[in-house]
Amino acid sequence: MSGTVSNISAVTKKELYSYFVSPVAYVFMIIFLILTGFFTFMLGGFFQRNEANLASFFLWHPWLYMFLVPSVGMRVWSEERRSGTLELLFTLPITAWQAILGKFIAGCVFLFLCLSLTFPMVLTVNHLGDPDMGAILCGYIGSFLVAITFLAISGLTSSLTRNQVISFIISLVLCLLLILAGWPPITDLFVKWAPIWVVDFVAACSIIPHFEGLQRGVIDSRDIVYYLSLIIFSLFSTSVVLRSRKTS
Repeated sequence: MSGTVSNISAVTKKELYSYFVSPVAYVFMIIFLILTGFFTFMLGGFFQRNEANLASFFLWHPWLYMFLVPSVGMRVWSEERRSGTLELLFTLPITAWQAILGKFIAGCVFLFLCLSLTFPMVLTVNHLGDPDMGAILCGYIGSFLVAITFLAISGLTSSLTRNQVISFIISLVLCLLLILAGWPPITDLFVKWAPIWVVDFVAACSIIPHFEGLQRGVIDSRDIVYYLSLIIFSLFSTSVVLRSRKTS
């Protein structure tokens, strides 16, 4: 057990170091903070709402993560395959699951750090009024769950190809489909030819309703199960892909 933890910890530290040794991490942070501010105050009408909440702040997070998170996850395994270090990794006394979890945890820590840098938004809304801090906390939890779900999906697409651009495009499309799945124009396409249970299933796959519930300050076990299911499925699929690479 201790060996497993130490292996995962070693991979996590190595991956975090690789994030901050290059300018990618800092560029990501700057772009994320600038865009969250722009969408909140310019497009979200933060002051026009005249409400002490962060609804206009969280509203755009899935859309921002759709573009930004794949740029983080696209290199997780693609870079290993391109540089040939994936084969070297498999020769070490470490399992595929340990490597996958280590890299995923490193990405989660990085995204958590980026999200925590938005704390001035909380200070601002507290200065302007008396917000519901429970709802704000739930909003942050929902935002983080969306981010790491997209990260797990991006890790899966990264394991499929050594080309980072292809990985980015595939993960972006998958994240977009998860956002749009419950929109009426999309479900209307299925209503014309599919049974109602198929329409309901497609709508249930949308990430937005589960995120909106947390935005309102409601922690529903079904929402948590939804995110965890997507994450576990993506990580498991990544392990299947990597094991097939190892045996081929």
